[in-house]
Amino acid sequence: MKLSPPTIAFEAPAPEVEPTWSEATQVAPPKPKSRLKRFLRHPFTWWVLAPTLLATIYFYAFASDQFVSEARFVVRSRADAPQLSLGTVLSAAVGGGSSSTEAYSVRDFLTSHDAAMRTNEKLNLEHIWGREDADFLARLHNTDPERLTKYFNSMVSVSFDSSTAVMTLRVRSFTPEDSKAIATTLLTLSEDLINSLSERAREDALRIARHEVEVAERRVLESREALTRFREREHELDSSGAVQAAVQTMAALEGQLVTSQAELRERQAFMRPDNVALQTTRNRIEALQRQIAAERSRRTQGGGALSQQLAGFERLMLEREFADRQLASATASLEVARMEAQRQQMYLSRVVEPNLAVYPLYPRKLISVGSIFLGLSVAFGIGGLLVAGMREHAV
Repeated sequence: MKLSPPTIAFEAPAPEVEPTWSEATQVAPPKPKSRLKRFLRHPFTWWVLAPTLLATIYFYAFASDQFVSEARFVVRSRADAPQLSLGTVLSAAVGGGSSSTEAYSVRDFLTSHDAAMRTNEKLNLEHIWGREDADFLARLHNTDPERLTKYFNSMVSVSFDSSTAVMTLRVRSFTPEDSKAIATTLLTLSEDLINSLSERAREDALRIARHEVEVAERRVLESREALTRFREREHELDSSGAVQAAVQTMAALEGQLVTSQAELRERQAFMRPDNVALQTTRNRIEALQRQIAAERSRRTQGGGALSQQLAGFERLMLEREFADRQLASATASLEVARMEAQRQQMYLSRVVEPNLAVYPLYPRKLISVGSIFLGLSVAFGIGGLLVAGMREHAV
């Protein structure tokens, strides 16, 4: 039988032995790190403050001044005269209309590759934006057409106010003279574009009307030539006049025949049958009857009958009349189309001419530095939250 070990009713804790003076001096407490070292080792310093400091040095020490030249203009047409109508009020309220469409076209042109290339041909943008006295980061380095267009769009901005229909053009460069020259050239190119668009629309509107006039003129000429050939073939200048003359001749012959027949009956009443006067009257009556028969045959029978000649002549005269009416109508339509094209003609009106800048508006140093600092701070905070979350899930 095993016995349990002896128990002690109360056992006091062992007294703590304080270290001697020599032992205390051998282990010294760690010294706190300096604030400068902690600041330099903090990630916020390298990820936020250091880039902001570099941006500050660049903007305030090396960045070249950029001058802005601003111009304002409107695109209008002669049809934009004020009119008190519901359609005009609604169009003005929503900013619609043909002039607004052309204004949007001009805005798209001013930021296009074509505008950049045409301006480069006139002013040599490679020299203007790539000058050596400009800072390295801001000036133009690549002269490829695509990269030149991209740099062009970063230095040229166009805005359109649909409520007032005013377009604002802003151009930046490293000298005031260059900015004004570029803005003036772009306005000239815009005017050329508006003129070409107006001329093209005018020609499209007039082309159909001119074609109708040409068709009507050819029809008139053909009808007159056909009438001339008919007269030469029939040897008659006016068939209707010939028919009227024939009718008058027939009326005269019939009148003479009736008179002769009456005279014959009158003489038969008191003259002997073998009288010479009666025979003469009978001969005249027979001659008149043969003449009337010949005239009737000439008017109604055969290929050269007056009836057919008159029918052909009237058909040609009717064709000439229709051709003349068609020509008159086509000419009137052409005049209306020309007036409408002139009314719809677009033009560019300069409201504010390009100015010669005195004070550089770019670069915006304080705003740029503040934006960099704020953006990096937000990115650093989001990154810190993501790293903390990943560490918690890893544990």
